[in-house]
Amino acid sequence: MASTGLQLLGLVLAVLGWVFGALVCAAPLWRVSAFVGGELVIAQVLWEGLWMNCLSQTTGQIQCKTYDSTLALPRSAQAARGLTVLSLLLCLLALTLGVAGAKCTHCMGDGNQASKARLARIAGVLYLVAGLAYLIPICWTAYAIIRDFYDPNIAAPLKRELGPALYLGWGACVLLLVGGALLHVGSSPPGGRTLPVFGGAAKDNPGEGKQQEKSFV
Repeated sequence: MASTGLQLLGLVLAVLGWVFGALVCAAPLWRVSAFVGGELVIAQVLWEGLWMNCLSQTTGQIQCKTYDSTLALPRSAQAARGLTVLSLLLCLLALTLGVAGAKCTHCMGDGNQASKARLARIAGVLYLVAGLAYLIPICWTAYAIIRDFYDPNIAAPLKRELGPALYLGWGACVLLLVGGALLHVGSSPPGGRTLPVFGGAAKDNPGEGKQQEKSFV
């Protein structure tokens, strides 16, 4: 039978991963200015995200600006945008199916337990796919930052470090993957193990077996 506790735990973890993923997608903290020189006074810090970049000054002022053109962005940034938005949309669809298929809800009635369990399992798979789709741009961005940081051909002012949004993104991916796995495992098909056919037939007609034994004698 479907485990209500595993379903609820998986759904809650997946929803938390979805919320964190939305925050990471909107946050301009994917790339942060790296200070590798010997300067002791830092006047400005540049933050870069998927949709905007911000300039933080020592006076406390922060100026943010969205990117003027989407087509002018690198292909990696465009792909990251598409994958993160696709992941969030998959999470929204999975949430709808997960709530409808949860054992503790009555969206489809109490007589359709098999259909509810199937919907919950589909929701778990969608959360797993969403977690993997979100993990790709996070890991690719981190790889590009580390690669450029150790590249001697790139000037020091152009080097970047891993922003806090990437770490939160990894946490969101873990929540989506774990939540989807728990939701899928906790939504096993209803019904117990069926008895063997021959064993059941023998129990239903015990007299028939005795007659067969006598005929052989």
